[in-house]
Amino acid sequence: MTVVVKLGSSLVAASGGRVRRSLLRARGAEIGRIVEGGEPVCVVSSGAIALGLPRLGLERRPRSVARLQAASALGQARLQAAWEEALAPVPVAQVLLTAADVGERTTYVNARNALTALFRLGAVPVVNENDATATDEITFGDNDALAAQVAVLLRARLLVLLTEVEGVYSRAPGTPGAELIEEGRRVAEAALGDVGRLGKGGMQSKVLAAELAAAAGIPTVIAGGAATEDVLGPILAGEPRGTRFAAAERVEPAFKLWLRFGKPVRGRITVDAGARRAVVEEGASLLGVGVVSCEGLFEAGDAVELVGPDGAAFAKGIASVPAREAAERGVEAVHRDRLVVL
Repeated sequence: MTVVVKLGSSLVAASGGRVRRSLLRARGAEIGRIVEGGEPVCVVSSGAIALGLPRLGLERRPRSVARLQAASALGQARLQAAWEEALAPVPVAQVLLTAADVGERTTYVNARNALTALFRLGAVPVVNENDATATDEITFGDNDALAAQVAVLLRARLLVLLTEVEGVYSRAPGTPGAELIEEGRRVAEAALGDVGRLGKGGMQSKVLAAELAAAAGIPTVIAGGAATEDVLGPILAGEPRGTRFAAAERVEPAFKLWLRFGKPVRGRITVDAGARRAVVEEGASLLGVGVVSCEGLFEAGDAVELVGPDGAAFAKGIASVPAREAAERGVEAVHRDRLVVL
């Protein structure tokens, strides 16, 4: 079983675009010990843009997509070199993914196979989003979401999201009455903070990523990663650190996990009460006779949400036909083997 560890930009890069080498060495030493103990580790690392900004003479993230991509391209080499140094003598691999790689089943499986091969060779993959080619329309949004997707892809036993603070607090850390929330089911009580100066996610994105991974059966911990003493060892040993999100009890097959969490939705199909009952309670396919309306110009092979008469989505599936044909009698709009009940 694999452990996925994600570090945010603030843990990797200091002000002025300097690499936080002592911190990376501390985490690298821990990861090296885990790998030597026989458990594969996949690192998801932010920081490419933060390390590339000084090369462009910038101190803050620009709004221009082209400049962001340029900063990422300039900083990615520095980021990889920093991890090579921190993890030595463990072999380090670079893996750059896009949302499109996760959204297509073939490339999704290929990515999993490549990562598995690296684990067998004793290497640590350092994964980042391929910012230089990603677009606003096709992106993970932030590396917290990427880490959750990688954890689901690998069927990891644990996802650890490391940040500057010790976990999710009830209010801004350091303010009167701020308390660490130890159980993920209580995070609704928290007042989540703003995004950092160099980063993109913030605590809210970490919570969303943790909830996604936990729903896929992967326990997740949001914890502080800035300490020089061991952080990962105690977490892997089950010690109470940070905010822990318990895994859902029901775990779906790999294909349905990909469909539920990896494949982007291109449209919605509203169905009548009978069709909803047949899909949810009887495990039936969605037939055209039960389709009320379609939203979005989806084609066969696209992911669609199935929506009941109350307007709530109750399933997600892969359309067998384009939107214009989904309501035709005799048509199987979504096959039962290619849908998942939410």
